[in-house]
Amino acid sequence: MTSPAREYEMFEDESAILGDNAAEEEEDGEELFNDNMEADYRPMPALDRYDNEDLDDDDYDPMSVEARVAAEQELRRRDRDEGRIRRDDRGLFYDESDEESTGAPRSKRRRDAERAATGDKEQTEEGIESIENLEDTKGYTTKEWVSMLGPRTEIANRFKNFLRTYANNKGQFVYKDRIRRMCEHNQASFHVEFDVLARKEQVLAFFLPDAPFQMLQVFDEVAKEIVLQIFPSYERVTSEIHVRISDLPLIEELRTFRKLHLNQLVRTVGVITATTGVLPQLSVVKYDCNRCGYILGPFVQSQNSEVKPGSCPECQSAGPFMVNMEQTVYRNYQKVTIQESPGRIPAGRIPRSKDCILLADLCDRCKPGDEVDLTGIYTNNYDGSLNTEQGFPVFATVIIANYIVVKDCKHIVESLTDEDVASIIKLSKEANIGERIVQSIAPSIYGHDFIKRGLALALFGGEPKNPGEKHKIRGDINVLICGDPGTAKSQFLKYTEKIAPRAIFTTGQGASAVGLTAYVRKNPTTRCSIIAAANPIGGRYDPSLTFSENVNLSEPILSRFDVLCVVRDEADPMQDTHLAKFVVSSHMRHHPTKHGATLEDNTMDDIGIPQDLLKKYIVYSKENVHPKLQNMDQDKVAKMYSQLRQESLATGSLPITVRHIESVIRMSEAHARMHLRPQVNEEDVNMAIRTMLESFVDTQKYSVMRAMRQTFQKYLSYKKDHSELLYYILRQLTMDQLAYMRGLHNHSQSTIEISERDLTERARQINITDLKPFYESRIFKINNFSYDQKRKVIIHILPEAPSAS
Repeated sequence: MTSPAREYEMFEDESAILGDNAAEEEEDGEELFNDNMEADYRPMPALDRYDNEDLDDDDYDPMSVEARVAAEQELRRRDRDEGRIRRDDRGLFYDESDEESTGAPRSKRRRDAERAATGDKEQTEEGIESIENLEDTKGYTTKEWVSMLGPRTEIANRFKNFLRTYANNKGQFVYKDRIRRMCEHNQASFHVEFDVLARKEQVLAFFLPDAPFQMLQVFDEVAKEIVLQIFPSYERVTSEIHVRISDLPLIEELRTFRKLHLNQLVRTVGVITATTGVLPQLSVVKYDCNRCGYILGPFVQSQNSEVKPGSCPECQSAGPFMVNMEQTVYRNYQKVTIQESPGRIPAGRIPRSKDCILLADLCDRCKPGDEVDLTGIYTNNYDGSLNTEQGFPVFATVIIANYIVVKDCKHIVESLTDEDVASIIKLSKEANIGERIVQSIAPSIYGHDFIKRGLALALFGGEPKNPGEKHKIRGDINVLICGDPGTAKSQFLKYTEKIAPRAIFTTGQGASAVGLTAYVRKNPTTRCSIIAAANPIGGRYDPSLTFSENVNLSEPILSRFDVLCVVRDEADPMQDTHLAKFVVSSHMRHHPTKHGATLEDNTMDDIGIPQDLLKKYIVYSKENVHPKLQNMDQDKVAKMYSQLRQESLATGSLPITVRHIESVIRMSEAHARMHLRPQVNEEDVNMAIRTMLESFVDTQKYSVMRAMRQTFQKYLSYKKDHSELLYYILRQLTMDQLAYMRGLHNHSQSTIEISERDLTERARQINITDLKPFYESRIFKINNFSYDQKRKVIIHILPEAPSAS
């Protein structure tokens, strides 16, 4: 520090040094770059010193970090109280004097303060001002705006802040953890949910569909920067990090793509029909100059055109240039064809398909036959062949994939939470879980318990085997439903398509309209379960004929079905009443204007399982439970098979072959898997035998069906409630009595009486002697039966016919 007197002396000394022309320089301005400019920096010992009076050379104790933070907070509080600093609308503090002293824009200081508050010490690029109103594109298109340096930097900063700070309801940093898990598994991509991005960064979600190439490039650069900050040496694992966009809200059909969708981020679903091999594609190219050997590049190749050097900067030659194989970077490339799912094709239309390009780690994610959910960029490339054929410039379109999900069991299993697994394990320990699952199959369809049981076994499936890698034995269970029209056959198929983790619904109706034929073809690599529905010859099922005589199918084809289900539309006053009430109640309950209505349904117990939980239960069991045949009763199966062969030859019905033994084994494994059991036990075998015999008996002629039921009664009655069996017998007696009354033309009676002795004799044939529990059961009462103990008769009240008025 110097005094004013000393400053005056300095001024005088400098005037003497500069010479007499100082007055002229004041008029024209001081010349800083004259010949004597070095004299300004010469040493001057008399002046190159500090004033001792103002020099602070005392020693101070070191200050801790906590003390320094506390002191700075106290200083900020003092400045705020004195009005020198105030809070802006974001809750951040800034000093108004800074703008005058530094000349820094207020928006930049605010952005710096905001980044410091979030713990991000990095600053924006020098000279680039942060943009608060990023959605204001200044009249530019979205692609032009996001390609500029300023908006591009702002997008990168916002996306970086989103990845670092977004936390879910539990306080977990979702994308930080996702990036860490990606690196732990040496992967090169992670996904970001579009709806989450739209909630937190609306502007980025608004720009993304319109400029996907530019936005995804920024996202990838930001992701790589964050990864390298966490794992600095991760570039040795992969040179590229990709951000995948999932859960795009709008799903487009393949046949609806138009010019409007070009260069847009789109989402579609379909089936993969063809794939190429995984090929190398140029990513970053370097060239060798053949004249001087200079290495040119790197050149980043685009998807649409090839980037080549113009001239060599070393020798100025125009080539030729050769690709430097050692320093050129390649990436994986695969082209697949995606086609509309059969169930989504409009009737009478041919399925549309589209080529799709898979790059980097997306390659080999799917195979032909997989149903996929695809998100990508719908773009075009020039095709000379199309131009030649059409006579004017035509562009072929492709989808460059960004995110792909294969809809299979593995995907659903990976999405199961710990709560889901706990619920599944708890559900499997219930004693009546098998009946609950059967009752949960197609809950909107009344009755048909046997069909529902067959579908449940088909959904769980058996265990495939390939002993010695020489002979494959399928584990899939095939079901054929045949019967009268209007008995919900197609509804069963539609339900199976919705509940199965991977299913395709197809019908010959839409294909036949354009002269094509729908058929089922076996894939040699992946076999699947077939659940088919067929109408009998003549439109209605004739019970006086065998099953093979009612359908136009050969015996080799019929023998491949494990379960044959016959559906008959018979006039039954008791069943018809309950069916009508069920249908009416279902329509009332599910009317669009009905909210929260609860109607009493007396047709079935409320023991069903929620459909979303049932689907997870099926997938979990198929992926984690593989039942083994160790304690299977082989003698019981052998005796049943021998007896069934004899009955088949005597009645001339469906031929019984060794395939039926395999069917019993498959259904035993499926029943064990239904209970999450690792081994097949006696209960599973008995239920499989019962299901197979019910299928066999129902396909017989009506004349031999009753006798065959008596022969296999001990198998057919397994695990059946006695009340249900007695109700079936009582129902037959009631129908016989009703037919007798109609034969006498006696329609005036409103009640039917059945002698208890007839029911007792029929019950003794199945070893049931006590009928009192049946008289008190719910199934006995809800079907309008009552017991007169004095007269020893059972009374059934017929439903009243509606009056003409």
